[in-house]
Amino acid sequence: MVDISARKVLVGMVAGALLSSAFSTQAAEDERTYRLMSGQGTPVMSGTGDCVITPQSPNIPNLNAKECGDKLQSTQCPHLYIYPGTATLVVENLTPEQKSKGVDEKGCPLDTDRDTVPDFMDLCPTNTSAEISAGVWGDAKNPPQEQGDKIGCPIDSDHDGVPDYRDKCPGTPRGTSVDADGCPAVSGKTVEILGGDVTFAFNKADLTAQGKATLDKIAANIIKDIDYVYDVHVTGHTDSVGSEKYNQTLSERRAKSAADYLISKGVPANKVIMKGEGELKPIADNKTAEGRAKNRRVEIEIRTTHAK
Repeated sequence: MVDISARKVLVGMVAGALLSSAFSTQAAEDERTYRLMSGQGTPVMSGTGDCVITPQSPNIPNLNAKECGDKLQSTQCPHLYIYPGTATLVVENLTPEQKSKGVDEKGCPLDTDRDTVPDFMDLCPTNTSAEISAGVWGDAKNPPQEQGDKIGCPIDSDHDGVPDYRDKCPGTPRGTSVDADGCPAVSGKTVEILGGDVTFAFNKADLTAQGKATLDKIAANIIKDIDYVYDVHVTGHTDSVGSEKYNQTLSERRAKSAADYLISKGVPANKVIMKGEGELKPIADNKTAEGRAKNRRVEIEIRTTHAK
């Protein structure tokens, strides 16, 4: 006769052993999957090993990086900046085309000039240290402001083709032709010659009535086209009679007298440049009275620019 109570004990022992084995197996799985959390904190099972690629997340235990290297979390390149978007570049998000521009041993895109803009989007990948220190479009501090701002290139706020760090005339109006310094390029000039004998009192820098009338017309023409006037050079000249020092001083005084008058009539002072040449640049023979009269003069050169 079979002892029923003994059978119950035996069945209980077997069931307990099986249950214990199941719990042990689950515990082992839990131990293994603990390090395979997804970005939402949900355990992830891997059929190919203990390490899988998961998004960078605070839910991923720090142990991952040590035991599984960069397989468990996305490789980031904090030294590179991507615009628009985030300052953190994630290697796993790179396209094959972007990777084709070159990557380093960590898989991060190359940045040849170290301006923080990766080569695959850098339109100026060989900037100098001076250009980088002045700022480039698309780095962490200088997001592009408008269409035409070239990513990775030195900042050129007025879009005249001359970067800000060496632009001597920032804020040039759009469409203005500029020179190598970023200043409006001179496209034309007009030279007015005022005879010294009719413009000034004899051997003085005082303007005559005729001299003032002539300067009134010149000032009006300058002001009318002031947006296209680059600068106005007022230069005094003399004949060779008298000492060189005296003639130099007289030419400077006459140039200043004419320049001051133009400014008083509304010509911007910052556009007027004055100087005296004394007897150094004659335009006629100083051996004749007629030639000397021509050499006693003030020249006003008006240089202008034009839009492209």
